[in-house]
Amino acid sequence: MRRWLRSLLPDHRLVREHRWLARFESTLLHPALWHLNRRSVRGAVAVGLFCGLIPGPLQMLSAALGALVLRVNLPLAVMTTLYTNPLTIVPLYLVAYTLGRRLTGSEADFVHPPALDGGAVFEWLSRLFDWLLALGHPLLVGLPLLALLLAATGFALVDLLWRIATLRRWRNRQRARR
Repeated sequence: MRRWLRSLLPDHRLVREHRWLARFESTLLHPALWHLNRRSVRGAVAVGLFCGLIPGPLQMLSAALGALVLRVNLPLAVMTTLYTNPLTIVPLYLVAYTLGRRLTGSEADFVHPPALDGGAVFEWLSRLFDWLLALGHPLLVGLPLLALLLAATGFALVDLLWRIATLRRWRNRQRARR
């Protein structure tokens, strides 16, 4: 698993030599932000899953800041936010709304999101923003709750898979010694 993750991540030296990132060397090039160990990977997945539900273009920026603060793998935290996209965001927000509605006891009915008309993207974005505001309090409560649930699940799942892989490698080494 570690080899596969390494193949996806940028090389540490390339980042160090990049002309725009070189001035942030003391912050961005801290070794903990680039290591692939159990602590770093499970924390990065949790940060990325949590920040993935942040609306708008702030997902990757908030994941990067979270990785810097918590000293977990930076590229993996940023890449993990990509689970939200135009196909998944509405179902995720619907789940968040349902969680928030159950938690708050709200009786408001769900209103379907506006359909994307031919070429009026800016008008659609305005209607989409109005739709999000109409969902109100249940969505405001449900989004952080769903983000926490996803982060905790991702953290636990990565930890479990990492332990299984470690035990499997350990057992294979034991068998090879015999």
